[in-house]
Amino acid sequence: MAQDMTLLWGSGSPPCWRAMIALEEKNLQGYNQKLLSFEKMEHKSQEVLDINPRGQLPTFKHGDVIVNESYAACFYLESQFKSQGNKLIPDGQVEQALMYQRMFEGLTFYEKLNAVIYYEWFVPEGERHDSALKRNKEALTTELKLWEGYLEKLGSGSNLAGPSFSLADVTVFPTVATLFRFGMSAERYPKLAEYYALLKERPSIKASWPPHWLENPEGQDTLKDV
Repeated sequence: MAQDMTLLWGSGSPPCWRAMIALEEKNLQGYNQKLLSFEKMEHKSQEVLDINPRGQLPTFKHGDVIVNESYAACFYLESQFKSQGNKLIPDGQVEQALMYQRMFEGLTFYEKLNAVIYYEWFVPEGERHDSALKRNKEALTTELKLWEGYLEKLGSGSNLAGPSFSLADVTVFPTVATLFRFGMSAERYPKLAEYYALLKERPSIKASWPPHWLENPEGQDTLKDV
């Protein structure tokens, strides 16, 4: 099965990481994969554009089926390989509802993170303003406090939607890991730090850990004051 799959991906990209965690959780190791460089603009190469006209990563193909959006790829893998590997959508009504809620809130969380750490990448030099970056940081701080509250309410040792590891964790953990990679304070956000520590040793997450993070474990301090 996995031999029929191809993933084009970039190291440290949360959307790519989501798909890779899902593939690991569903025991689909051995898929064809190619690591591309964002710095070299390889995500805009013809190889990618042939499968993904948006020129974005991940680019995922299973046989003749193409699913490039990371959330869609995660849902697709869980749906097609429901009885294989770990179950990623809980049966219980309450836990399932919370999973969907946190998953889609995770998109807002990711956007607010990107608005800070990639501000200079997204905004041309002549259009950058300290006040805009300050607003972005304040919006991220508000978002972080929200997630701290969610985890506090669930209690120690919980996944994002309750006791079971689910698609909420598959999709949101890469954002949380990126926060700490960019220097977010564990002391200031202890619940997110506890959640990060809980999941970073999970086999699917360890197996798909961004290679350039392994090569250079130091990270950056962009978020030290957030």
